[in-house]
Amino acid sequence: MAGIYIHIPFCKQACHYCDFHFSTSMKKKTAMVEALEKELILRKNEINEPIETIYFGGGTPSVLSVAEINLLIAAVYHHFDVAENPEITLEANPDDLDKEKIIALAQTLVNRLSIGIQSFFEEDLKLMNRAHNAQEAINCLETATQYFSNISIDLIYGIQHMSPEHWKENIATALSFNIPHISSYALTVEPKTALAKFIEKGIIEDVDDALAQQHFNILTETLEKNNFVHYELSNFGKEGFFSKNNTAYWLGKKYLGIGPSAHSFDGNNRSWNINNNSKYIQIITENKLPSEVENLSVTDRYNEAVMTGLRTVWGVSLKKITEDFGENYVAYLLKQAKKYLEKELLIITDEASVKTLKATQKGKFLTDGIASDLFIIDEI
Repeated sequence: MAGIYIHIPFCKQACHYCDFHFSTSMKKKTAMVEALEKELILRKNEINEPIETIYFGGGTPSVLSVAEINLLIAAVYHHFDVAENPEITLEANPDDLDKEKIIALAQTLVNRLSIGIQSFFEEDLKLMNRAHNAQEAINCLETATQYFSNISIDLIYGIQHMSPEHWKENIATALSFNIPHISSYALTVEPKTALAKFIEKGIIEDVDDALAQQHFNILTETLEKNNFVHYELSNFGKEGFFSKNNTAYWLGKKYLGIGPSAHSFDGNNRSWNINNNSKYIQIITENKLPSEVENLSVTDRYNEAVMTGLRTVWGVSLKKITEDFGENYVAYLLKQAKKYLEKELLIITDEASVKTLKATQKGKFLTDGIASDLFIIDEI
């Protein structure tokens, strides 16, 4: 099974924290949709496995019309072998999801909405320069939950001056809608973003890692009490509602990335498209692919397996590391992991005679840093 990711590089306005590729000008939207359809055709022979997930990411895919969304879904079905009942996700912002749009989307093949709520508080949304307001967040969920059963929302924690009580209220509001999936991320300061410039100039305070960790602990404890499985560092889902698209990434499955800046993975090679809308459209129009390809070394693939595995509930299988990379890699992994095992930040479980390296509850918030310390810099 494989997946297709379609990058929609348009947003109404730039969020202060975002460093993804997008444009706030919609002038090339029609030409972009035509180019996306054409790239799907040009790359139809790259994936021979059934497509079980189609994911519209961005940017803000909900700026597309329903007709444009249907056009791209139809192109996937026409040129690829699509599995029965695939997960088809549309990322959306609350200001795009009025009742008319939600009803229209419910009549398409889209069966999962990923809604960028981020916060239910006006002051947080203004700080982040979100395009929607708090009431729009409430309104869209009230309507969306009537027409879609598979909904995920995004929430951001670690926002400057957000009290634990304030964060608990955000989580409680989300839970009141019986949302089956929540993706939650710490506010991070990416280079060259507006947020980075504001902090550098002293206009707003820097983010506080200790506050973010406190919020993270509140989040994990609250959601697990409400029958959510913390199946990936930033993702919580009720049984049957894990993101199939994202899970495929973490388990190393193949996926095709369509659109400017989109990445693809075929099991051995990673490729990525140019992150310039005009150049992307021009190159696709010439029946060429605007991409670069990197052949992943054994070490690259080992490092990725460690990073993605430690972030998930499934952990890093020592048996699979042995099978895929050899005993030397397992020996290195265990040597590097020793101090984290002693500090009870990592644990080795043994289920059905399969030993697996996992992050403990204590170690989860530190997973990315721990994983990087388990990486191999030079070939073994």
